[in-house]
Amino acid sequence: MAVTTEKQQAVAELKEKLSTTKGAVITNYRGINVALDTKLRRKLREAGVEYKVVKNTLTRIAASEAGITGLDQYLEGPTAIAMSYSDPVAPAKVISDFIKENKLQTMEIKAGLVEGKVIDDKGVKALASLPPREVLIAKMLGSMQAPITGFVNVLQGNIRNLVYALEAVRKQKESA
Repeated sequence: MAVTTEKQQAVAELKEKLSTTKGAVITNYRGINVALDTKLRRKLREAGVEYKVVKNTLTRIAASEAGITGLDQYLEGPTAIAMSYSDPVAPAKVISDFIKENKLQTMEIKAGLVEGKVIDDKGVKALASLPPREVLIAKMLGSMQAPITGFVNVLQGNIRNLVYALEAVRKQKESA
């Protein structure tokens, strides 16, 4: 069976995208109508996520060429992939929220990719439940700042105690 140049180009393009993506979610888009699909694509676009319906065989070949293992078992039935090249959490968050908001029982998350590593649907859901990046950074900075603040308070306490002691000595000398 001869492989057409069109298919070769599709595999090369998909290989490039899979190699450079920070995060991706592979879904079964069964049961989603055109209106919902349009709404989903709009939300994904706003989050900077590319969404594309893919052929399983071409995706298997592209993943294999990109050095991604463990994806084959999830490439069954209708398959679409949402990819982000900057935020590994964005595709998982947008798709999980979309499924919850629209109460979709037929559309399901099959698997995900984070920095080239395959994760199952539970991993994708856990990733989607993470707070936004900015919140995580703020929490990290807060936890780093806490010991320093405590240390400064301890030092100030010693200085305060010294001032109280000097004041007591001054009053004692005054009254004597």
